[in-house]
Amino acid sequence: MIERPDLHPGLVVASYGRHFLVETPEGKRLTCHPRGKKSQAVVGDHVLWQGTHDEGTVEKVLERRNLFYRQDEIRTKSFAANLDQVLILVAADPEFSEKQLARALIATEAEKIKPLVALNKSDLVEPFAKAWGRLLPYQRMGYGVLPLSLRLSKEVDRAELLKHLQGKTTLVLGPSGAGKSTLINLLVPGALVVTGEVSQALNSGKHTTTSTTLYWVDTERTTALIDSPGFQEFGLNHIEPTQLAACMPDLRPHIGNCKFYNCTHLHEPGCAVLGAIDSPDSPHPVTARRHQIYRELFAELSQPERY
Repeated sequence: MIERPDLHPGLVVASYGRHFLVETPEGKRLTCHPRGKKSQAVVGDHVLWQGTHDEGTVEKVLERRNLFYRQDEIRTKSFAANLDQVLILVAADPEFSEKQLARALIATEAEKIKPLVALNKSDLVEPFAKAWGRLLPYQRMGYGVLPLSLRLSKEVDRAELLKHLQGKTTLVLGPSGAGKSTLINLLVPGALVVTGEVSQALNSGKHTTTSTTLYWVDTERTTALIDSPGFQEFGLNHIEPTQLAACMPDLRPHIGNCKFYNCTHLHEPGCAVLGAIDSPDSPHPVTARRHQIYRELFAELSQPERY
């Protein structure tokens, strides 16, 4: 099928509500609007656009490799498409929510996108030691966990991060106040991302990023970082409760070993997951905390839809 000659290829590099910034293969950028009322494109999408004066219209979104998004009862929030990995940045202070971390990791597993966890503020000795201990079960599951001190060990952290990011498109995800804007500024000098001070009163960061933006780390445009607004909640309504255990690497090895094929891993006799909870003899132990997160998520995703 021959595409229309008036359509041009482009990459969505920023999203501002109902309009986008699209980059051409030559590196030129122009503002584009969606065709029709619905805004279907997201950052990272490859699109075909049509020129209209000094702007353009997105006519078609090309097939995606993946789409990373969250969904609650009210709305779906798409972060980005065609990702190689998601860098989940948390901090020793303010204390991160393990539930939110687990939700983000489950979302990456569901889309088969490689996750990488980074723990910022290693210069805060006691809070960092506590936070690092909370991440040990995730390291045992096989997740990569990087220690960072983005404000102090800048060159060391930059070199270490680049080893993991080189040649990839990476979404930087995390709660406000974790240091996402600082990380972007470190890796992309001149990005002019506003960094916000942590709000001690709320024990959470101020929202400083209001749009999703792709930054090229190198002049060859082979390594990209995508910065997105901070979030306080991460809905997983797009995942069926029966699929949940398969998206949790510590529960997944036990799924086929339960007595009942339709085991929910909540209360059934002969459940391999329940038998592995805090079991030192299990090659794939499940912590009580992780199973509690599973139980809460299973109950949440099993709620009937509200109309």
